[in-house]
Amino acid sequence: MQIGDVVSWQRTFTEDEIRAFAKLSGDEGEHHLVPDQNGRLMAHGLLTATLPTKIGGDMNYIARQMTFEFHRPVFAGDTIECEVTLLELEPGDRYTQMTAQFVCRNQSGKEVMTGQTRGVIKNT
Repeated sequence: MQIGDVVSWQRTFTEDEIRAFAKLSGDEGEHHLVPDQNGRLMAHGLLTATLPTKIGGDMNYIARQMTFEFHRPVFAGDTIECEVTLLELEPGDRYTQMTAQFVCRNQSGKEVMTGQTRGVIKNT
């Protein structure tokens, strides 16, 4: 890994996933369980936030801080792509400190969520 590297991943959220996350998280707000006027369920912000955490998991990254800014809703059927850019890498004896930023865009290229994270990767 090098500063400036970009890693991306995308997924399409389903109604079943939104309903399961509602039960798991306890956030059973009406907008997550009752379709809107267009017949869509709105995904939870923290369900959307699983995109950058999936990428972190692939790197065996342990987050110590994460910030999110939610720009527009995500609905069942939306395909969201998340790009994570490495900003800082600071090797240590046991861990490498890492800072990254991320941007998630829907299938229309519109930003739905941005943020930043700081944490560590255990050196092997």
